[in-house]
Parts: sequence; structure tokens; C-alpha cells
Amino acid sequence: MARSGLAPAARVAHWADAALRPGRDGAGPDGKGTLSDETAERAAADLGLTAAQVRADWDTARLAGLIEVHGDSARSGWRLRAWDRDDSAVLRGWVALFDAWSLACPEPAGHEAAAVAEVVSAMPQVLSFLHLSAGPVPVEQLLDLLQQRVIELRTERCEIPYGPQPEPVPAQPAQPEPADAPLSPLLDWALRALASVGALTNGEGHATLTPLGNWAVWVKLEQICVAAQSPAGNIEQAAEDMLRGCAQLRPNAARAEYRAWLAARPVGSAVTELLGAARGEDALLRGLAFEALRVVGAPAEPDVRSVAEEPALRPYALLWLAEHDGIDPEDAHEVLTRQEATWLWVDTAAAVADHGEAPMLVRHLESAVQPTVPMLLDEVRAVGHPRTVQVLVALAAAHPDPALAKAVRRAAFQVHTGGS
Repeated sequence: MARSGLAPAARVAHWADAALRPGRDGAGPDGKGTLSDETAERAAADLGLTAAQVRADWDTARLAGLIEVHGDSARSGWRLRAWDRDDSAVLRGWVALFDAWSLACPEPAGHEAAAVAEVVSAMPQVLSFLHLSAGPVPVEQLLDLLQQRVIELRTERCEIPYGPQPEPVPAQPAQPEPADAPLSPLLDWALRALASVGALTNGEGHATLTPLGNWAVWVKLEQICVAAQSPAGNIEQAAEDMLRGCAQLRPNAARAEYRAWLAARPVGSAVTELLGAARGEDALLRGLAFEALRVVGAPAEPDVRSVAEEPALRPYALLWLAEHDGIDPEDAHEVLTRQEATWLWVDTAAAVADHGEAPMLVRHLESAVQPTVPMLLDEVRAVGHPRTVQVLVALAAAHPDPALAKAVRRAAFQVHTGGS
């Protein structure tokens, strides 16, 4: 259903990816992603559509993340690139469209922005009720629920000022406020917008979630439950603090924590935070950040690919991309050059030296790609990692073989003094 529902948008997105690349005439000159009249007419002629259909499908493609607009050019999003091979990418695109339902249809005129925002904030409860009802629900019943939730939101926002308060004015007989009057057209708009993205059907005074709509609401509820399982406070932490909190957890427990943390924030900002943590000086956080990015999966691909040219992140990014492309994790290291593998060995050793125990650092020697310690030391000296001296000093102090420890200390001294 998601694939068929997004097929017209994907068709326009594929056209735009080919026709609106940088250097070609494309999106509107205002940089806001709107198609110029000329481009809309050209797409309509190429695709056998009307300009209005092209614009509608273009807007859907942008909301679903099938196309990304950068200034006056457009390029495919990761979901479009994975369209033919990954059903989960199609589903994620539809969920993105579902999340953006309030942008899918123009809101009715004559309503304050605050009232519209209240309805948008209250609709998750309405959708949850539809999900639990598992069938048609009268719109009047949804209107009552919407009104109750809006009243709750207003009450939660209410602030009582501190200090002396004026004497209360005797209350005058009040007429009941027609609370339904302003909400009814806004509910109609919300149901119409949700129907336009395929989340529900609305007719004959009843609304019913579609199978896709039921699935999407279930996913949202599951995310809330996953987030609620996070250890106290960890879900609210910044990426660095969250990763530090996961450092002592077993792999399965850490992955559950990553999922909870990710469920509580937009994917884009979460990926940005994780990569920011990976760029820090703590090598342990670098490795953990990419473990968390493995939990993110395909949505992180463009950002991970973009950092593959950063020396400190390149080995991690290349391994992530190899595994993402289906290479067995045990064989993924083969995508690294000898120099990249050596850099990764030093970086991992730095994490062990900072956070592990001496025997772990000694065992880390076995993971080096070099067949002998002298070869490893030669290549470690040449790789230029900023933590090379500290790693070698720690390894010399930890190794039980005096002769080997002496050779490692000599290598550390040579790196420190710039000798050979």
C-alpha cells in the first residue's frame, strides 16, 4: 500500500533527480523548493501529467523524503535511491509523509495559528483512539475527544503569576462558550489531510484508519513504549552522555538503549548528534557512536557517507557502509586499506587504554592486521594518529614480555621525538 500510494510521487522524484541536478534549471529561484512554472510544465509534458498533478506529486515527494531540494537544484533522497530494493525505505517514506500530514492540505482560513497548533498537538490522541477502536468512529465522538484534549493542553500551559493578585471581580452570568464551533472545521481539515496521505478514510460521518494508518499509529505507540524502557534520565541526555551511559552495558542492552534514545528524537538531529560525538577526542565514544548509527540503519547513510573523507571517522564510516551494503561484518574490514586499518587499530587501542584494563590492551595486539609486532610498530609510527605515543606507552606498561615492552617504548620515544 505504501509503495502504490507513493508511486506517483516517486515517478516525479525520479524525473527530478535526472532533470534538476546541480547546474540545470530546476526548483524555484526562491530556494524554498517550489517548482517554477517552466519546470512544472516541462515535467508535465515529459510525464504525461498536468502541471497541477506534478506540483502535488512534487510536494508529496518532498514530504516523504524522496527528493531533497538544495537552493535551485534537487537530488534524490536515500529513500528514493533504495526504492526498488528496500521495502523499509518505502515505509519510512510513507511514515515521514504521515508525520507531515498537517502540511499536506492547506488549513482553513480564519483560524488563529495557536488554535491550529492545538489541534495538531491533540491529533495523536485522536489517532490513538481510532487505532484502539479498530473500526469506524463517529466524527462527533472524535470532536468531543478533540475538545477534551485541547482543554487539557490549555490547562497544562496555564501559568499562575506570583505575587499579590487583584481582588476577584464578581462573576457575571456567562453563556456557555461554543467550544465546538471553532474546532469542528479544524477537525474536518485534519481528517481531510490525514485522508489525503492515506492514513484514514472519512465519509458518512465516520472516520476509519486504513491498514497503513493503523500500522503507523502502532509504530508510534511502540516507540513510546520503547522510550519508556530507557534507564531513568538517559533518554534525555545529549548523545555524548548517552553513549557514556551505555559504555558499560552489554551489547544487547546498549542497542536497546540506543533504540530508546533514537525513538525520542527526529532521526536527522539524532544522526547529527551522534556524528558530533564521534568527532570528539574520546575514541570509545567514536566506536559507540557508530554502533548507535547501526541501529539507525539506512536513514543515516547519506550522513555517514559524507563523513567518510574525514580521517578520524573514515575507517568507521567505511565499515558502516560496507555492512549496510550487505557485506558480512566479519569480512567488512577488507574494505579498509592497510593504513586505514592501522589507524583504526590505534584508535581502538586508545579507547581500551582510556577505559579498559591492561590485559585487554595486550589482547588488542592480536587484532592488528600486521603479522609481527615490529611490522605493526613500523606502520603505527607512520600512520600519524594523534594518540600514538599514549597508546604505545600504555601498551609497553601493560605487556608482560620485557623485550617486547622495551621495543614498544622505543617506538613511542621515536614517535615523540620525530625520529625513525
